[in-house]
Amino acid sequence: MSDNGNIVTKEKVEKYLNLTAEARIKATSITTNSEDEKKLQSMLRMCDDYQNDARHFMENGDLVRAFGAINYAHAWIDAAVRIGLMDGHNDDHLFTLP
Repeated sequence: MSDNGNIVTKEKVEKYLNLTAEARIKATSITTNSEDEKKLQSMLRMCDDYQNDARHFMENGDLVRAFGAINYAHAWIDAAVRIGLMDGHNDDHLFTLP
């Protein structure tokens, strides 16, 4: 019996694209100063850039790179929640809560 969990499919990449998009919408800024807001905006740009990369790789049939990129994207927003720049609204499915 094979373990299909180890195979990167278009459906798996799409699942994580959707999960990251949901996290991107749900998390809200809780910065209290302009320096933290600037850091947060940089992290969100990285999230968005990696999401775009993941879509690009998927559209070009490079599912392994797409899967890697979407995981990086999610890590950026997850990190912003973890370090207290964003509120994950107690959602331990989408975020690694502090």
